[in-house]
Amino acid sequence: MNLFEFKRGWQILLLSLLGIAISINAVLLYGFGALVIPFEAAFGWDKGSQQVAITFLYGGAVIGLQAVGWVNLWLGIRTTTILSLLLMALGYLACTVVFNQSIWTLYLMFGILPIIGMGALAITWTQLIGLWFVQHRGLALAIGLSGTGMTAVVMPVLLGWCIEQWGWQAAFVLLAALNIGLIPLAWGWFNLPQQGEMAVTSPAVTDKTENGNDSVPPTHSTELPGINFKQGFRSRNYWACNLAIALVVSAVIGMITNIIPLLHSLGFSSAEAAKIFSVFGASLIIGRLLVGFFLDRYSPTIVAAASLTIPSIGCVLFLVGSDTVPVLMLAVALIGMGAGAEFDVAAYLMARFFGMKDYGRLMGFHQGLITVVSAAAPLMFAMLFAASGDYNSLLTYGVVATLVGGLVLLTLGRPPVFGTRLSAAATDGKSVSVSDSASSA
Repeated sequence: MNLFEFKRGWQILLLSLLGIAISINAVLLYGFGALVIPFEAAFGWDKGSQQVAITFLYGGAVIGLQAVGWVNLWLGIRTTTILSLLLMALGYLACTVVFNQSIWTLYLMFGILPIIGMGALAITWTQLIGLWFVQHRGLALAIGLSGTGMTAVVMPVLLGWCIEQWGWQAAFVLLAALNIGLIPLAWGWFNLPQQGEMAVTSPAVTDKTENGNDSVPPTHSTELPGINFKQGFRSRNYWACNLAIALVVSAVIGMITNIIPLLHSLGFSSAEAAKIFSVFGASLIIGRLLVGFFLDRYSPTIVAAASLTIPSIGCVLFLVGSDTVPVLMLAVALIGMGAGAEFDVAAYLMARFFGMKDYGRLMGFHQGLITVVSAAAPLMFAMLFAASGDYNSLLTYGVVATLVGGLVLLTLGRPPVFGTRLSAAATDGKSVSVSDSASSA
């Protein structure tokens, strides 16, 4: 295994890992539970009404994801990211004075935060990884995206401790401090590769060194490789990716929100159900790393299709009605592995099939679509449960959606090999989509 990219880009990878870990969708999604009771005590907001704030968070993220690619073209990716970190910190601090008895203040701030922090969403960090890593892009993305797993483990405990010590306002002061703390690292480490440091976008195009190891040839191109937004948006493969991953995400998100209630229906107590579900977080990280490792070594379409169909096995294990704890833990773990693979697969396929020229806008639209699906999936599963009265219909949908999603990915074929990259305009961070065709898309 050639570690040249990791030796050269370890600062980029660490910065991206931290950026993804403190991105708003991660910290507020996983940390929101620690805020619910303090909010109810301080403002009288009931628990059900507070959950609507997550819908506003998703709505704001959809807008931010659509806008960030265009803003990157205008200001440059580095400037947009640093500005977003600063605005996010100010937004968190504003929450400590804006919130009042009206729950609409909560909805408003949760909707605004992902918009003003658009440059610090996960898409920016995956784009940065994609620019620096080619041969080991899959593994690098997996490592970076493991930041969400860290957040899921650490953030609820950390926010809960801050709230216990100093009140609910301390949680938002902490989140602001995390964003401010990342700014110096972003200022020093957030750089685009200089001309001659980047390779062709396909890992398959490499030279052999004297000792037989793969090496990435330098480039002297005048632009990033790939296709522009209009070309990608009209591509059949782009919509195949959108459809496949949307199907899998709808099934996985629906299962995540229903696994513990399903276990209750099987006769397990809350403590027993929580113990069974506890394997989900670890399996998510393991699945993410394994899929990233294999994406770099084997056919990306086959690896992606196989990884996204894994949750179907978990759903089948639930369907057979076993009440054996090890079997149920295995079912949860398989669903968790699929959940861990989804973002890695999406980021990797977008970079491999469409290049880095307009990654921000193409991936932004894709993630906006997936965010809408994520918000709608629990509602769809609630309707399925209301209509059937049991969880079999939900599990059957999970099996079908993940299998069909995997099969759709198999239609992508072999990834194209784009030309080499990089423009002088991109080296100072002014744009990551620098060709005339991309800018005019």
